[in-house]
Amino acid sequence: MSSSQRSQRSPDRTHHWASPRTITSLVLVVAAVVLVLENRQTVEIRIFVPLITMPMWTALAVMLVVGIVVGLLVSRPRK
Repeated sequence: MSSSQRSQRSPDRTHHWASPRTITSLVLVVAAVVLVLENRQTVEIRIFVPLITMPMWTALAVMLVVGIVVGLLVSRPRK
């Protein structure tokens, strides 16, 4: 590596782990762990006819996945 290339690199790259993306990811992981720990009680959910019993965090996670899938399907460009 030439000296001109070394001088172009930013000198403060020693703290590259603290990028906004990394910090946001860590905050979201902590929030997800807290959500699971705080919502471990069992709930009954009626989906049309059957009554399903599951932990609340599981029901919330399923609804998150359903919402993501619906959002992806709706936002797809039409051919």
